[in-house]
Amino acid sequence: MVITTLRILAKSIIVFIAASLVLVVLFRFVPVTYTATMLMDENSVTRDWEPLSRIDRNMVSAVIAAEDSKFCTHEGFDVEAIEDALEERAAGTRERGASSISQQTAKNVFLWQGGSWFRKGLETWFTFLIEKIWTKRRIMEVYLNVAETGIGTYGVEAGSQRYFDHSAARLSRDEASRIAAALPSPKKREVVNPTGFTRRYGNTIEARIGVVRRDGLDACVYD
Repeated sequence: MVITTLRILAKSIIVFIAASLVLVVLFRFVPVTYTATMLMDENSVTRDWEPLSRIDRNMVSAVIAAEDSKFCTHEGFDVEAIEDALEERAAGTRERGASSISQQTAKNVFLWQGGSWFRKGLETWFTFLIEKIWTKRRIMEVYLNVAETGIGTYGVEAGSQRYFDHSAARLSRDEASRIAAALPSPKKREVVNPTGFTRRYGNTIEARIGVVRRDGLDACVYD
């Protein structure tokens, strides 16, 4: 009985590894048109896939400034940010996560929303795979196309059209910063005429874009 159970478990693990490898290799080249989050969304979903060549660099710089300043130098995980998050959560002072853009991409593409340790474990696995099989440019491209940018709105192209009535190919620094400021909580934060924290955070991100460009923090996406 024990041996049979172990065999089934081993076969299941092998099938999972093989299937995950096939999916990651496939999405290295094929656009991700739907995700579990989109399928589970109760709202009518709007999404428009655009290659990174048709997304303004301001948007790339803005999400790096807002979400992951070490995107080009880490291998999927910002260890220092994770350690700080664990310490702050233990002290009851942590209000935001420490997930890198790579981790968020892995979660958005291959998994579901939620904070269980099981899902986190799968997220770690898929983050490792995309960092090894995809390029940083591809990770950024997929992230900007599947991230939720508003209620029922996915990807920066759909977000740009919704909020600014033009394509993501010509997002200004201000517009890109406002979308980036709303990304952690797109259902609650306003992109058009933001107030309070969202407005201040957007202004901070816009200022940081200059630092991203000056220090080449987005260079891995364009090299």
